[in-house]
Amino acid sequence: MKAYLIILIFFLQSIFSFSQKTAIERVEPPFWWTQMKNPELQLLVYGPGISNTVPEISRKGIEIMDIISTENPNYLFIYLFLHDSVEAGTFEIIFRISSSEEITYKYELKERKQGSADRKGFSTADMVYLIMPDRFANGNPANDNHPDMLEKADRSDPDGRHGGDIKGIANNLSYIKELGVTALWINPLVENNNPKYSYHGYAITDFYKIDPRYGSNTDYLNLVNKCHASGLKVIMDMVFNHCSVYHWFIQDLPDENWIHQFDEFTRSNFRASTIPDIHASEYDRNKMLTGWFDVHMADLDQRNPMLTSYLIQNTIWWIEYSGIDGIRVDTQPYSYKEFIKQWTSYIFLEYPNFNIVGESWLQKESFTAYFQKGTHNIDGYNSGIPSVTDFPMYFALNKAFNENDSWTEGLARIYYTLAQDHLYGDAYQNLIFADNHDLSRYFSAIGENYDRWKMGMAALATLRGIPMVYYGTELLVGGEEHKGHGYIRTDFPGGWSGDQVNGFTGEGLTELQKKAKLYLANLYKWRKNNKAISEGKLTHFVPENNVYVYFRHTEKECVLVAFNNSKNELKALDSEKYKECMQGYSYAKNIITGEKLNYLETLTIAPKSVLILELLK
Repeated sequence: MKAYLIILIFFLQSIFSFSQKTAIERVEPPFWWTQMKNPELQLLVYGPGISNTVPEISRKGIEIMDIISTENPNYLFIYLFLHDSVEAGTFEIIFRISSSEEITYKYELKERKQGSADRKGFSTADMVYLIMPDRFANGNPANDNHPDMLEKADRSDPDGRHGGDIKGIANNLSYIKELGVTALWINPLVENNNPKYSYHGYAITDFYKIDPRYGSNTDYLNLVNKCHASGLKVIMDMVFNHCSVYHWFIQDLPDENWIHQFDEFTRSNFRASTIPDIHASEYDRNKMLTGWFDVHMADLDQRNPMLTSYLIQNTIWWIEYSGIDGIRVDTQPYSYKEFIKQWTSYIFLEYPNFNIVGESWLQKESFTAYFQKGTHNIDGYNSGIPSVTDFPMYFALNKAFNENDSWTEGLARIYYTLAQDHLYGDAYQNLIFADNHDLSRYFSAIGENYDRWKMGMAALATLRGIPMVYYGTELLVGGEEHKGHGYIRTDFPGGWSGDQVNGFTGEGLTELQKKAKLYLANLYKWRKNNKAISEGKLTHFVPENNVYVYFRHTEKECVLVAFNNSKNELKALDSEKYKECMQGYSYAKNIITGEKLNYLETLTIAPKSVLILELLK
């Protein structure tokens, strides 16, 4: 949208606002809490001509610090200071229009829940299960369509809405837990009221409202509570880089600099490498940061201090309201890094033990590490985000078992990825995965070869990091990204009434699918009870002769993991080579077969397989 057009719109809005009766349509956040560590609160007030009013508050313990009007007369930003003495309850904000005319708005401060600040986030002990809610299970067909929502359900359209919802997830928590899952990452559930292609959730039209085709805010709160009662953590997917062009504040911008604007549509170059690159041109870096993802996603400018506060408070609001255990930050490098640092500082001020994973989709370890907390960056930057998505390991896992071994290929890809862990603030906090909602399904990526799939799943379960499995991976669901995202986000079998195959009950599954599901479930049930995996160090040995061996170990426990990438040859392990990790252990348990091994000197591995042993004294 051209800059001069925006200015014209502001002018017309101004005329229109003065011709209408002043009113309040929105106040965000919709409510807040007492006893927060940060006593300051920004209220975004929206309504025709609201900037022509003067707000007043006479509640004890609440002080108006500042009132800011913007270019658009339909906005007013009120900055409050909430003293420790302020009590929970509803209070009135008086908006004076004239000596004889005013608007009264009732705002609520809730009492902060006891222990809320002490919540613990997801950790290396967890196994994360990623769900795209529209494609997982349709628990309530009555909400497939909504009169206020532009796009209607059409399950025949790969890019359309299919009807999955919050109730569908809640109905199947027992299945999820049976897989050994301990945490759910759910793609965005907030409102995406767009004419088409809205099912993915990343084109937000209301940051404070669950999309009614999924359910309500209360339904989401109940889901989180039910997950916690089942021993499952919940990770909320949040987006700060962009929102839908149909978002209400994009339709009526507070300020011209609320979003990045150009004389004609300009797309990001998607070169996140320009952020840490000390040689990058300003042209390339600016295009990366200010270009739009797509024509239907307005690119937010977090340098605007009012937008910064809005996004920070929205995050804290959802954490406090819903009780979630973690956040996944979409497209972390695309937001201004200074904003991300400020955002994390506020989150951890309120919730010191919380956890966050940032999506850092980069090919190289050094680029990925730049965006993680504690990395020793040359420019001194520290994002404050404890966990990052380990795309270098993703690329390694997608190639390692498909290739013949060489100095740099096959199993060496995993080895070299791990060998660069010194670049990270803490590589053990990395989120590791074989696929996700933006990538080809792992079973397709490894040529639908079951032996390779088992090796990949075993690597995820035993490598350093926090493992994440994409819904349907346990059933060998396939899909190739180049055919379209709708084909890698297919409906979970059995999630809809009338499905011929039901992954939840096992009805109609092939024998291979049943084996795969059991294999993965056994791996992750074992993993969550093994401290060597969840807390231990990793020691690995240079791959040789198609064999790669690493150990996960604490002072008291040790696990041996060995891969044989040979297509046909049985391999023997030289116990002498690995004695620095094996000494003191006399026998072992094969965690895949349950077999007890009394002699550690004569270990062998079948071709295209993995051996996982719990070493015992």
